[in-house]
Amino acid sequence: MAEDLTINKGTKQEQYESLFPQIRGLLEGETDLVANLGNIAAALKEQFGWFWVGFYLVKDQELVLGPFQGPVACTRIRKGRGVCGTSWEKASTLIVPDVEKFPGHIACSSLSKSEIVVPVLRDNAVLGVLDVDSELPDQFDDTDKQWLEKIVALLSF
Repeated sequence: MAEDLTINKGTKQEQYESLFPQIRGLLEGETDLVANLGNIAAALKEQFGWFWVGFYLVKDQELVLGPFQGPVACTRIRKGRGVCGTSWEKASTLIVPDVEKFPGHIACSSLSKSEIVVPVLRDNAVLGVLDVDSELPDQFDDTDKQWLEKIVALLSF
C-alpha cells in the first residue's frame, strides 16, 4: 500500500470517517509496534494539524515516551501525575479543555492549551496512552474521544 493520506477538510466527523480506514490500512499486516505507533501519530498530526501527537508506553511502572510528532517532550511520567499519568491510573480517556486548570498538569510545552489522553487497553490493563495536545483551548470533544478510542483499539501489542 502507498503510504499517502487523503486529507479530508470537512467536518471533524467527516475527517475521522475518512482517516479511520486509512489508518486501519496502514496497520494491516504490520506487526511492528513502533512502526504502527509512528504511523498513527503521523496520520493524526497530518490530518488535524494538532500541536503534539504521540504515545507513551508503560515500562517499569512509568510511562515512557514512544513515537510522536511535534516538539520534544517529557520522557517519563509517573502513574497519577499529569493528564497522561492520571489517564493511566484511571484507565479512562481524559479531555482537558484548559490544561492550566488541570491539577498537576505537566507542562512539556507552554504552548499546549488543551489535551486529550486515551489509554491503550488490553484485558483491562493499560499498556500505554495516546496523548494529543493543541495550541487552542477547548479543542477536543466527544467526537475525538469516540474516534481516538477506536483508533487505539486497532493496535496489537
